[in-house]
Amino acid sequence: MKRESFGSRLGFILVSAGCAIGIGNVWRFPYVAGENGGSVFVLFYLLFLLCMGVPVLTMELAVGRASRKSAVNGYKVLEKPGSKWHIHGWFCMLGCYLLMMYYTTVSGWMISYFFKFLTGTFHGLDTEAVSGVFGSLLADPMEMGLWMAVTVIAGFLICSLGLRNGLERITKWMMGCLFVLILVLAVHSMLLPGAKEGLAFYLLPDFERAAQVGLPNVITAAMNQSFFTLSLGIGAMEIFGSYMKKDLTLAGESLSILVLDTFVALMAGMIIIPACFAFNVEPGAGPGLVFITLPNVFNQMMGGRLWGALFFLFMACAALSTVVAVFENILSFAIDLWGWSRKKAVMVNIVLVIILSMPAILGFGPWSGIQILGEGTNIMDLEDFIVSNNILPLGSVLFVLFCASKRGWGWKNFLKEANTGKGVKFPTGIRMYMLWVIPVVVSVIYLKGYYDMFKPKGMEYLVPWMIIGVAMLALVVWIAFGHNKSKKDRS
Repeated sequence: MKRESFGSRLGFILVSAGCAIGIGNVWRFPYVAGENGGSVFVLFYLLFLLCMGVPVLTMELAVGRASRKSAVNGYKVLEKPGSKWHIHGWFCMLGCYLLMMYYTTVSGWMISYFFKFLTGTFHGLDTEAVSGVFGSLLADPMEMGLWMAVTVIAGFLICSLGLRNGLERITKWMMGCLFVLILVLAVHSMLLPGAKEGLAFYLLPDFERAAQVGLPNVITAAMNQSFFTLSLGIGAMEIFGSYMKKDLTLAGESLSILVLDTFVALMAGMIIIPACFAFNVEPGAGPGLVFITLPNVFNQMMGGRLWGALFFLFMACAALSTVVAVFENILSFAIDLWGWSRKKAVMVNIVLVIILSMPAILGFGPWSGIQILGEGTNIMDLEDFIVSNNILPLGSVLFVLFCASKRGWGWKNFLKEANTGKGVKFPTGIRMYMLWVIPVVVSVIYLKGYYDMFKPKGMEYLVPWMIIGVAMLALVVWIAFGHNKSKKDRS
């Protein structure tokens, strides 16, 4: 079967950026920035995006474009005989499914809140009652299941139309809508009374404020956010590389994706943080900022019903852009590995993803007693932890090692692919940085994340989970440097 390709460069950039732009940009970024002192966090975030995000993204795209396959078969095409790199391809597949097992539910929350604001559900409610709306949603598996199913069916129907006629065409409209909404909402927030203080908090560097949080904590948070925002490590970008033409260099395309992704994240902060200051709300209020704090803010605004509806439409567009991109990955696995038609892959996966998404929903109700990560956690927390704290960072390390190591694809092969075409060339003299600095930095962040998460829960959690973390790093080393002798070697 002939490999599909994007109809235009704009289509590729918007689809790839749509995959990167998601809940992490518009939900997580503003409150993490608020928790970590605002402007200094943003400076470090931008620095790490350039130093780590662009190189890793370029490598993932290169593997896809050179192999013209999804992750499992992509590794098999490029790896040396007897290598184990293709095992990571299966983890990419697992990561895509795990991500969608909870991401579709959260996307459903966004759509639900859009309709709630549109129909006036929040009108006249006091602060406690507004908070209760989210609690009622979490306590109702039927309502959550309905919006999750709407998300899944809509996403796969878009993908069923094909790369150009479905994913590319509709993502262009979706991203266009997102950019218009974000500009309108940002201008509105900046014009609110008292918004000036919020802008200063967000944009003017204040190292004293960062010192209060702890500069090492700010730096670590910035590295984590910059790393995860581009959806690297699970083959989500690799698949779009496999649809690319060879007329442009990959570093230039990575920079274009980075600019769009960063623009949305920064503008999301411009929407939320000034609004928080205007209404005396703590910008570091955590994950509840979007579903509890902000609805109260909109309720206090003139025309709050309209602004709330527009905000959650913007959130829904951001979430759905990621959903359809990852769904395309899931479909490509089935098409490449088992030779399924796109129609068959869509029908099977609609049912499969809906079923697999139910544990996250039930984890807020009948299965709330399942708290593997400790008291107060749920199944969604576990799924997010596996993806965000494990598969994404460790997968990115494997893509880097595959491209930079002699045991993998190799530096020369990577450079030849990355620098084919017109545009910004990938620097040739940073192999040691890619081979040693990025893997070491990511590994340190990875283990520190485990420590910071489980240390407060006591030694009974810390010790076994740290053992698991070290074991996962050992698995990465085995995949990268383990080698089975081929028949040719043995002979």
